[in-house]
Amino acid sequence: MDFIYTLDQTDEIALQLVQQYTTTPVWVFQAPMGAGKTTLIAAIGKAMGIQEAMSSPTFSIMNEYQVQGKLIYHMDWYRLENEADARQAGVEAALEEADISLVEWPEKAPNLMPDNTVVMHIEILDPNRRRIYINHELASLD
Repeated sequence: MDFIYTLDQTDEIALQLVQQYTTTPVWVFQAPMGAGKTTLIAAIGKAMGIQEAMSSPTFSIMNEYQVQGKLIYHMDWYRLENEADARQAGVEAALEEADISLVEWPEKAPNLMPDNTVVMHIEILDPNRRRIYINHELASLD
C-alpha cells in the first residue's frame, strides 16, 4: 500500500490507516528525522479517540493512553542503543500488554517486532508532501 499526502491531509491519512489496520497490534514508523512520524502518530491517536495531546516520548521511551477500554502505547526508541536496552526499558513487555503499540525508530530493536507488524516507511518528497509505503518488512539501519 502506498499513500502520497500533503501535511494538510495528515488527519485524513491517519483516519484511513486506523480504518485499515485497527486490528493489528503493532505499527512501526521508519523515516528520517523530521519526516513527521510523531505528527502522523498524534493524528492516528486522535483518529482512535485519544483526547489528550500526544507528544513524542523521546525521553520517557513510551507514553501510555487509554481509549475506549484499549491500552495504546506510543514508543520512541531513538535513545535506545540496542535490543538489550529496549528490554531493560520494558518495551518488550509493553508490546505484549498493549492493544496497540505505535513505535518510532523500531530499527533499534527489530527482533522484538511480532510477525504481523505493520511497517510504515515515510519518505519526505518535499517540504509539504510525504509518501508512506506500507508493508511488513523493517528496513535496515544502513
